[in-house]
Amino acid sequence: MANEVLDHLLKVESDAAAMVSGAQAEADRRIRENEENNRTGWEERFKAEIHTREAVLENEKEKVKQKYNEALEEYRREISAHKTDVKKFCDLVNSILINNGDG
Repeated sequence: MANEVLDHLLKVESDAAAMVSGAQAEADRRIRENEENNRTGWEERFKAEIHTREAVLENEKEKVKQKYNEALEEYRREISAHKTDVKKFCDLVNSILINNGDG
């Protein structure tokens, strides 16, 4: 009878150990699955944010490039609108050189 009780207790302990082991394996699986789902969710949100910010950056770069090109074109128009009077320039240089030579 004592052997039967001990055998029964050992079986109960073995069953409990198997149950605990199964529960631990299930908990590990759920934790791993949850971590993977969270990681995937964060990666998707992160990639979406990167995509949005890259689009904004490209848009801003285009605006700056357009402003630069407009300013450069206006500068070129202003420069080309001025007439160069070579004779007047030479007369000015000569008057400066002659006046400085006399002084």
